[in-house]
Amino acid sequence: MIEIWHNPRCSKSRQALALLEERGDVTVRRYLDDPPTLAELRDAQAKLGLAAIDMIRTGEADFRGLGLSKTDSDDVLLAAMAEHPKLIERPVIFSGGKAVIGRPPERALEVL
Repeated sequence: MIEIWHNPRCSKSRQALALLEERGDVTVRRYLDDPPTLAELRDAQAKLGLAAIDMIRTGEADFRGLGLSKTDSDDVLLAAMAEHPKLIERPVIFSGGKAVIGRPPERALEVL
């Protein structure tokens, strides 16, 4: 099963979704409408094998507005993403116990 944390307003997310749909069924989670829990974000982090700073959109106004820093701990950054899902780097694609951030969109194919 392939799942994508998708934002339909994001061109990279739309492109990644189109690539995945060409290859089969995809479960789409509109993560802004159905935000992941802190536990789900921790699980995603483990599957991605990344530091939380690599999962967060540091250019978002909320990043600065919340007083976040690139040196904050994973716990602080993951909690911020759980409370403000707009901060989550997108799209995130999951399949077979693996995950990848689809930037560029072709990276989505790495989990297949």
